[in-house]
Amino acid sequence: MPIVPCQRCQTTFYVKPNHQRLGYGKYCSRSCSSEGIKTGVFKECHICKKQTWKTQKALRTSKSGLFFCNKSCQTKWRNQVYSGPRHHLWIDGGSMYREIMRRSDAKQICRLCKTKDTRILIVHHIDKNRKNNNIANLAWLCHNCHFLVHHHEDERKKFMVGVV
Repeated sequence: MPIVPCQRCQTTFYVKPNHQRLGYGKYCSRSCSSEGIKTGVFKECHICKKQTWKTQKALRTSKSGLFFCNKSCQTKWRNQVYSGPRHHLWIDGGSMYREIMRRSDAKQICRLCKTKDTRILIVHHIDKNRKNNNIANLAWLCHNCHFLVHHHEDERKKFMVGVV
């Protein structure tokens, strides 16, 4: 009667002699067996520092050498590393003015007609220089007011009084 210790938890249990000859009987239960055959390790998430299980394949195939607990943490890291000039499709940042305005604490309200409908709000360059993306040079306008500021002198004057 072979009594052997479990390779994982060290509790002793009975194994049939035939099973032992065939190489079975290493674990006392299915839960010990499933835990015993795992080959990965726990790694710390690069963003939230939570411990997460990674398989050997995941350890081998990580291009950055960093590990994440879920896609949300991975996306946070990617947005830090591969945004702006570091992104492979970055040209000159000329279209970043919308994002600059969204991230600023400027309220999304048209400066002339005071509409709050964000679906029709656009960003206007005050000095008409599209390369000047300074926050002081940007203003929220609705489509209608934006057209009027560009094409009618009276509206342009009214807008410039509100800017100063």
